[in-house]
Amino acid sequence: MILTGRSLCLPSQATVQELFFVARDASIIPDISIDPVLTTFLSLDSSAALQHQYAFLQRSMSSEQQSAFSLSLTGELGGSSRVTYGGVGVVALALSVLFDQVAQQVRAQGSTEGDLPAQKHQAKRIFGISSSSRIGWIIHSYLGLIPGIANNPEKMAETTELYDTWLKLELLDHYERMTTKKRMSSVSMQQWLAGAAFHLHLRIHQVRLNSVPLGSVESLRRSYKSGLDRLVQDYTAYLHRNIQETAAPRPRKPRTRTSSGPRQTNTFSNLTCSGVENRETLNSSAGYNRHEEVSTLGLLVLEPQRNVSHNVQHHPCESPVIQQALVTRIMNAQDMERNRNFFRYPEKVFDSLLRQRDAFEMKTN
Repeated sequence: MILTGRSLCLPSQATVQELFFVARDASIIPDISIDPVLTTFLSLDSSAALQHQYAFLQRSMSSEQQSAFSLSLTGELGGSSRVTYGGVGVVALALSVLFDQVAQQVRAQGSTEGDLPAQKHQAKRIFGISSSSRIGWIIHSYLGLIPGIANNPEKMAETTELYDTWLKLELLDHYERMTTKKRMSSVSMQQWLAGAAFHLHLRIHQVRLNSVPLGSVESLRRSYKSGLDRLVQDYTAYLHRNIQETAAPRPRKPRTRTSSGPRQTNTFSNLTCSGVENRETLNSSAGYNRHEEVSTLGLLVLEPQRNVSHNVQHHPCESPVIQQALVTRIMNAQDMERNRNFFRYPEKVFDSLLRQRDAFEMKTN
């Protein structure tokens, strides 16, 4: 006998796709990709990206706001309009963050206090991760210091070396927790990726400052490249363990009343209870029950705190295959190749990054 797809409990591609779209529309598909802001400013295009951001912010302001913007920036930069290495790597990233913060402050001067909570909420995240996490806090703190010390080579080298050490130790501990202490999650993956990407360019900048030998950058790059390969395997296994799906049950036929009608004892008992219970009794007698409505939904769980109810119907025995297929769809959505490429620069690109020396010069009105 030849077994058909249905007898093998194989779901259709349409069923898998529909469940993936349900998760996507509910915004529960995890995103562990390196934040685009990091990939933009930690690249050979950093200087052009910073100039573009600076010009865009100025064009979006009135003349008075432009003056306030320039004055505030000059104060944050220690009274200088020029920033050494300002168009390069982590310094360009620090200036980008500063530009956005100062622009928000300038615009907020004419806004109501009702807008302030939203601005505070935005500051709680940096490059897709929480700024209150240990990795996020280290990155956020370092970037906040850079604009004021970038023109002081000794202070810059000393501060960068200190934060390099802190971030290295935290990333090692974070990696250990994920791989050996069952602390794997989408959030922890995203934190590690953001931290590793930032740390690599922190080390690259130390080479520019002649603080560390070139070999230390190459060693760190290889370490993060192999570390990412291991974490991707572990994260995929984590999704296989956690994704659970139950089908929405097929609608049942409406119950028909028996000739004897509803039993008087139950009706009398419920009528003596609260109004809510009384309404439930009346709804039940009319053929409606809230619990029955909930039971008509299926459930899709991707990981703790990421789940959604759905009404996709399929044979219950298809759920295990659906779960495996969803893992593949989710991993394909992550664009892991781009993440890997961040840690395997071609030699020419890597050499060009090390030779970057662009400064940033503010334009005066």
